[in-house]
Amino acid sequence: MTMARRERQGLVEAMRSAGPEAPTLCAEWTVRDLAAHVVVRERRPDAAPGILLKPFAGYLDRVQTKVASKPFPALLEQVRTGPPWWSPLRPVDAVVNLSEMFVHHEDVRRAAPRWQPRELTAADEDTLWSQVRRMASMSYRKAPVTVALRTHDGRRVVARSASGGVVVTLTGKPSELLLHAFGRDEVLLETSGDADAVRAVLDLDRSV
Repeated sequence: MTMARRERQGLVEAMRSAGPEAPTLCAEWTVRDLAAHVVVRERRPDAAPGILLKPFAGYLDRVQTKVASKPFPALLEQVRTGPPWWSPLRPVDAVVNLSEMFVHHEDVRRAAPRWQPRELTAADEDTLWSQVRRMASMSYRKAPVTVALRTHDGRRVVARSASGGVVVTLTGKPSELLLHAFGRDEVLLETSGDADAVRAVLDLDRSV
């Protein structure tokens, strides 16, 4: 089973355990709202463009609201089974849905009080590091200083190069770096660099 598939199953179990009205790290979304988002992204190609394109956001909201009104068990089943056979996402699920499933799994877990990080295998952390490298430049493109992402074993990628010579380094496990790159603040990271520059990076809009 691919990591994307395992994270999908973990997401469903976390949603079921938390309940439909529990909070998530996705702004004001409840678990029900997050489940509806996943379903629309994978099963409503007519509405999914609204996730990234503002002119279509209104239609997306209407569709997602309707989907969210379904019985919660039915929503979870659609999340669990993933993209339908006709979806272009299905053949590439292991690639395009890995970050999506991992981040949303943690969106549910880390919205709970006293959350604890999971212990992932070294192989899974390596897989997530490849995702960090792929999206780092997009996530930190608005940074006013140079941003470097570093793992505890010394792997490093420059996410943003800026003039001025000021460098902020974020150090942590690939899983934590990936969550931060996706705009999440409930992460375990070490920072180094000028204090004001560090604060600017931590406060950055990292939406992609």
